[in-house]
Amino acid sequence: MTAPALRLVLGDQLSANLAGLSDLADGDVVLMAEVRDETTYVRHHKQKIALIFAAMRAFAENLRQRGVTVRYVGYEDPANTHSIVGELHRALDEGGFGRVVLTECGEWRLAQALSAFAGVAQAPVEIREDDRFICSHDRFRRWASGKRELRMEFFYREMRRETGLLMDGDQPEGGRWNFDAENRKKLPRGVRPPNRLRTPPSDITRQAIEDVARLFPDHFGDLHDFGWPTTKAEAQAVLEAFIADILPGFGDWQDAMAQGEPWMWHGLISTSINLGLLDPLEGCRRAEAAYRDGRAPLNAVEGFIRQILGWREYVRGVYWLKSPEYGRRNALDADRALPWFYWSGETDMACVADAVGQTRAHAYAHHIQRLMVTGNLAMLLGVHPDAVDEWYMVVYADAYEWVEMPNTRGMATFADGGVVGSKPYAASGAYINRMSDYCAGCRYDVKAKAGDGACPFNRLYWGFLERNRARLSGLPRLAMPYRTLDGFGEARRQALMDEAEAARLHLGATRLTDAD
Repeated sequence: MTAPALRLVLGDQLSANLAGLSDLADGDVVLMAEVRDETTYVRHHKQKIALIFAAMRAFAENLRQRGVTVRYVGYEDPANTHSIVGELHRALDEGGFGRVVLTECGEWRLAQALSAFAGVAQAPVEIREDDRFICSHDRFRRWASGKRELRMEFFYREMRRETGLLMDGDQPEGGRWNFDAENRKKLPRGVRPPNRLRTPPSDITRQAIEDVARLFPDHFGDLHDFGWPTTKAEAQAVLEAFIADILPGFGDWQDAMAQGEPWMWHGLISTSINLGLLDPLEGCRRAEAAYRDGRAPLNAVEGFIRQILGWREYVRGVYWLKSPEYGRRNALDADRALPWFYWSGETDMACVADAVGQTRAHAYAHHIQRLMVTGNLAMLLGVHPDAVDEWYMVVYADAYEWVEMPNTRGMATFADGGVVGSKPYAASGAYINRMSDYCAGCRYDVKAKAGDGACPFNRLYWGFLERNRARLSGLPRLAMPYRTLDGFGEARRQALMDEAEAARLHLGATRLTDAD
């Protein structure tokens, strides 16, 4: 008789069709574990830990109801070794398993640990590729091979062709690949986002919330407004509500921001997709069906599909293609500390206070807040990319290193030197004023360029460009601002540098050597 297999399921692998479970047989045991190594390698937001614990527990219960034997190691189990590898060794020591089956994990750190485990384990270890993604590692490598630039737009077009999403024969639906230019509208006065479906905590989720409040009292974030889906059925309900009620307005307002409105027209499904509760390709096809049926406009559906089929798949490809070296990049030699208000929200900058406040309350901010408010500010300040990476990993419930790092070290801070973006997404206060209502009620003057009362984004912008002239002036998409700078004259350019440095110090972005 063949000895049973030990099958590891990680906290972001909560899919019935997981590769490691595809040939699950009678007698096999599924191992799941809540461990300190994963909850504290960064001090994750309380809601993120509660979400993963609750979703893991619910998934384990579903497996048991199907007759599967689950070895579930709770956080407070006295025998818990508090590492994934430790729990694999302990299970092998205690059981008569003939082999171990794993699905590849999503972070380089843990992948190295599991690879090392496979070399010394008491039983053969099979590590399977995670086929829940639309683009495999090999497919991305083939696309990237020989290319001088890895631009997402061209990758996205290939994925559209391969999946057939929003295609009209061999041409894009509507004659264009990208409707981003139509998706940049500011929210008109008097228009507010629709009400959103939030998921009431189940008994399992309430217990996880109580456990996290007790076990991680000093971690960032609040727990009282928890409303994330923790099961497949809950996640599908949120997706269905989004497509039926929210998606039609998503295109027009996807880049807009509004005071006190955390959700806007966004999907709120990234946590569910990244946990494995929703299939990304299914979500794209559901959105496409809404367009085909006349229930959502093309610009909304294309923008939604681009975020998943384009950005999500692309950043995963970049992460694994470039790691581990990618995580050490600091192309702009950023050397400043992250200001304390990123954690406290205690700042007079209305846009930053709102973004950080809702992040603390919900473990969420939408992509423009992450890119053009907190990310843009960190780049203008010159915050070291390690500190930026850590902050984004801590504060957002949907953050895993494969998706977080290329977005922060690439898009938000240009620390990768242009792998992900063709230019830094640096902007003054004018952009935030154009896309939000923040500036009207802000203490700082968005029209002023200098002085303590001026918008800090304005004070920092030109100094950032001048400070990084040697690294950035050759980028075609920055030719215009550098021509403007060249016309200022040397004395004015130095004054802009001095103004930016005064703003950096005023906001708490001290040099790391000074802060240590």
